[in-house]
Amino acid sequence: MASGESKPAGGFKVTDRRSFTDDAGARDEAPAASPDANAPKVASSAGVTAEAPVAAFPPVDFHTFVLSLGSSALLHLGEIENPNDGVSQKDLPLAKHTIDILVMLEEKTKGNLSSAEERLMESLLYDLRLRYVEAMKG
Repeated sequence: MASGESKPAGGFKVTDRRSFTDDAGARDEAPAASPDANAPKVASSAGVTAEAPVAAFPPVDFHTFVLSLGSSALLHLGEIENPNDGVSQKDLPLAKHTIDILVMLEEKTKGNLSSAEERLMESLLYDLRLRYVEAMKG
C-alpha cells in the first residue's frame, strides 16, 4: 500500500490525493484519478446524484452557452415546450430577464469575440427581441 493510503478495518480505502506532503513538500507522484472523476453529476428523479456520461453533454464553449440562454428565453416566451412536462407556458418577465442577461454578456465581451461569436450574439438578440415584442402584443 502507498504511503498516502490506509485501509481501516471497516473496509474503506482512504487515498491522500493532495499534491503536497504534510510538511508542505511536493509529492513524488500524483495519485491516479478514477476514470469517471470528471464526469458530471446528474440528479435522478429520486434526488440521488449519479454519474452522467461525458458524451451526453455538448462541449462547453461560448456558442453552447449563448444558445443555452437563448433556449431558456424561448422557453419563457412560450415558443418551445418545457421538456419536463411537454407544456409551453409564457413567463414574460423571466424571458425579459434572460434577454437582459444576453445583452449584458454582449456588452461585457465586446471586442473579445470572434466574428462568428459576434454574429451569433447579434442575430440571437435580434430574434429574441422581436419575439418578445410580439409576445407582449399578443
